[in-house]
Amino acid sequence: MSEHNNSLIKTPRQLLTVVVLAFVVPIVLIILLATYVVRSATGGIAGSDALSEKAISDRLRPVGMVVLAESGATRSLQSGEAVYVAACSACHAAGVAGAPRMGDAAAWAPRIKTGYDLLVKHALAGFKAMPAKGGNPNLDPVEVARAVVFMGNQAGAKFKEPAAPAAPAAAASASVPALNVAVTTAAPSAIPAAIPPPSVVTAAGKAAGASVAVDGAKVFASGCNVCHATGVAGAPKFGDKAAWAPRVPQGIDALTASVIKGKGAMPPRGTLANATDAELRAAVTYMVAAAK
Repeated sequence: MSEHNNSLIKTPRQLLTVVVLAFVVPIVLIILLATYVVRSATGGIAGSDALSEKAISDRLRPVGMVVLAESGATRSLQSGEAVYVAACSACHAAGVAGAPRMGDAAAWAPRIKTGYDLLVKHALAGFKAMPAKGGNPNLDPVEVARAVVFMGNQAGAKFKEPAAPAAPAAAASASVPALNVAVTTAAPSAIPAAIPPPSVVTAAGKAAGASVAVDGAKVFASGCNVCHATGVAGAPKFGDKAAWAPRVPQGIDALTASVIKGKGAMPPRGTLANATDAELRAAVTYMVAAAK
C-alpha cells in the first residue's frame, strides 16, 4: 500500500503522458541530430561553405594571365586529343571539382543534350569551377572546340570536329611575325608581394645577346594557379611549406623536369602547353621560393 502511494504515476492520465513522452522525446532528438548532420555536410553552418560551387569557382579563377599572340602569321592548330591531354585532363581525367570524367557517359549525357554550341561557349568563357579555355588563354577557339568534340564523342556524342579557319592572304606574305604581349592581372593580393618574382634568361635571349626576363609570378598566374592555388588533384598548394617540404630538396632542375614531362595527375607542362622550358622553370622557382 505504501509503495502505491509513493509512486509518481497515480492516475491513468499520468501514465499515458509518460508513455507518450517516452516515444516522442527520442524521436525529436533523432530529428534534431539528423538535421544538424545534414546542415553540416551541405554547408549550412558557419565556416562550412568552403566546398560550395561558388567558393571553388572563386579559388580556381586565374589570378592573372600572360597572353602571347602572334600577328601576321598562322600556326597549326592542335587536335582535340592533344588539347585534352595538355589542358583538360588535369580535371576531366579524375572528375576534379565536379568536372565530368572522360568517357563517363552518364555524367556527360545531360551535358551533351544541351548541345555543341553551349558546351563550346562554356569551355571558352569558363563555367562554374572551370576556368576559361581550361586555364590556357593561348588556345585558339577552334582548339577548344575540338577538345569539346573529343571529350563529348568519347561519351557517346556525335559532334563534328570544326575545321581550321582559312589562312588570311596577308599571313602568307609575312616573313617575320610580330609578337604582341598582353598582360592582365586580377586580385594581385592573391600572390604574396613579399616574394620577389625570379627572373630567368631564356635561350633565345642569350642567342641574341640580350637578357629576356621571365616573370615566374606571371607564368604561375597564367595557368599553374588553376591547381596549385587550392591543391587540386593532389597538387602541392602554393605557399604550403608542409606540402612542398619533400619536393624542395629535389632541386629546381628535377622539379622543372617533372613539370615538363608530367607527373601524377599533372599532364606534361601542366595547363601551359605552349610555355617554354624557361617559363616553366621560372614558375617552379617562384613556387619553391614561396614555400621556403
